[in-house]
Amino acid sequence: MKRILAKICLGLCLVLAATGCKNSKALMPNISGKAGEVIVVIDRENWEGNLGNAVRELLGGECPYLIPREPLFTLSNVTPSGFGELFKIHRNILIFNINPQNQKEGVNLINDAWAHPQCIVQIDAFDKESALNLLKENTAIIVNTIEQAERDRNIGNAIRYENAQTSLAVRDMIGGNPHFPDGYKVRKKTDNFIWVAYDSASILQDILVYRYPANGNESDFKLETLIANRNAILKDNVPSTYEGSYMTTDESYLKPTLEFIRFRGRQFAQIRGWWDVHGGWMGGPFVEHAFYSRDGKEIIVLDAFVHAPGHDKRQLLRQVESIIYSFEWAGTSEETKKEGE
Repeated sequence: MKRILAKICLGLCLVLAATGCKNSKALMPNISGKAGEVIVVIDRENWEGNLGNAVRELLGGECPYLIPREPLFTLSNVTPSGFGELFKIHRNILIFNINPQNQKEGVNLINDAWAHPQCIVQIDAFDKESALNLLKENTAIIVNTIEQAERDRNIGNAIRYENAQTSLAVRDMIGGNPHFPDGYKVRKKTDNFIWVAYDSASILQDILVYRYPANGNESDFKLETLIANRNAILKDNVPSTYEGSYMTTDESYLKPTLEFIRFRGRQFAQIRGWWDVHGGWMGGPFVEHAFYSRDGKEIIVLDAFVHAPGHDKRQLLRQVESIIYSFEWAGTSEETKKEGE
């Protein structure tokens, strides 16, 4: 009898150990604060000095391709003495731990210290000069970490509330799909083009998915090649309200930019730019991801754009951008889906 009880206890311990991490997150409070907000924990003197200016330049600078201009993140200062329980559950926190008695200096990235899903960047420094140097030396890491945390929250929600019918329609055409949350519906579909829309009376948050034959050489992902193909496909498939008008890419006022991204095992060319209407007056920001099909014979493009006159566009663009970042090929592992749990 004792042996049986011992085995039962051992089994329960193993189950509890396996589920402990997941349950600990489930017991955590949800994060507070609005999307795009960052709390900066630093004393008032440094916030109003060179260190604070550097933080505002880094995280509060202009978000690209938005008119009117908006900051990359919305910043709020909290002093260390005022950093209590109310602020500890905020979604994004940048903490300056400046103390000559620190054991070492560095930038620490912490997840879910007081809430879930939480992003904390802590800069440990002996003095304010060292803190400033650490901030400047780790600019890309700090910005990318907070941006990815915001993106992951959007992706998690898209997976949790996915419109399976819309995702399946895209998968059937290109062999994979982003995760489209509820409300996104197919507006137009051809053999090589799908227009997925989430529209209200004054806001458009849409994603265009299309494919075309690849050249099979380095010209496939040159900026001019991608833009030329974009303009040709949009001219045929995305008309505007005026006769003879259609969506195109602005290349005079806000020139598009190209960078190559590696994200969770995938590689793609990313274009940021401003779309407008040939023969009309509409316009807005867009983000495009272009990559080879699985067999390498085609270029697949995920093109997310926003039209929201009179509204702030930073979060609207981040939402559709997150959706195209959520793309995965059919038959891949369940890891992405687990992020939404």
